[in-house]
Amino acid sequence: RRYIAAVQRFSAPQAALSPSEQREALAFGLGTADNPIFPGMHDSAALVVGGALRAAELVMSGTVDHAVHLGGGLHHALPDRAAGFCIYNAPAVAIAHIRKTGARVAYVDIDAHHGDGVQWIFYEDPDVLTVSIHESGHYLFPGTGHEHERGRGPGWGTAINIPLAPGTGDDSWLQCFEAVVPPALRAFRPDVLVTQHGCDAHRWDPLTHLSVSLRALTRAAAILHNLAHELCEGRWIVLGGGGYDLLRVVPAAAQD
Repeated sequence: RRYIAAVQRFSAPQAALSPSEQREALAFGLGTADNPIFPGMHDSAALVVGGALRAAELVMSGTVDHAVHLGGGLHHALPDRAAGFCIYNAPAVAIAHIRKTGARVAYVDIDAHHGDGVQWIFYEDPDVLTVSIHESGHYLFPGTGHEHERGRGPGWGTAINIPLAPGTGDDSWLQCFEAVVPPALRAFRPDVLVTQHGCDAHRWDPLTHLSVSLRALTRAAAILHNLAHELCEGRWIVLGGGGYDLLRVVPAAAQD
């Protein structure tokens, strides 16, 4: 609540921040190059979260089998801190909302960046499985997502990371995905599947170094679709994610 109040306060149009205000903002991850302060910041970030919540409600109520929110994959923020273009963590808020029903949630993240915020928020929850396939943190922000990050306490074993070397292409990417994700989900037996579909693993993306095409990303989505029906009675919440080739890759990925 303290963080939300700070975001709301810094969202109001204002003159330049005083040195003390700048220090306070930075303590919350605000006012950085990745997360600059701007008027209406809270309202726009809350709308993104609201879309993810609405998708979760539609699926969990049985109104629809699948719900898609392309703006909802902001996966880096922590409960009290902005990070990596993310003010609030929309996937984590949706998962936390679902968890109030007692449902077990599997979260699969195919963004080129590690889904760190979601992982850390549920790192000790045995009823939330987080699986992230991404470029290794040795080479790419946020510098996490290593194999040894496996959960803590009662949640040990419910965090799975698949870090990949720069230049990894379709065949290797898909082989890693298919070797890990389906058996992990089948072992976990989730009630609902939440997935993040950043397209920045694409070879044309300017911010990352993988070499994947839309063929592999679309194949992964098809596998997840089948797993939602096999394991979750079709309950599937699909969120967008990163993608920085705005003219070629992002429109084609959204259409696929």
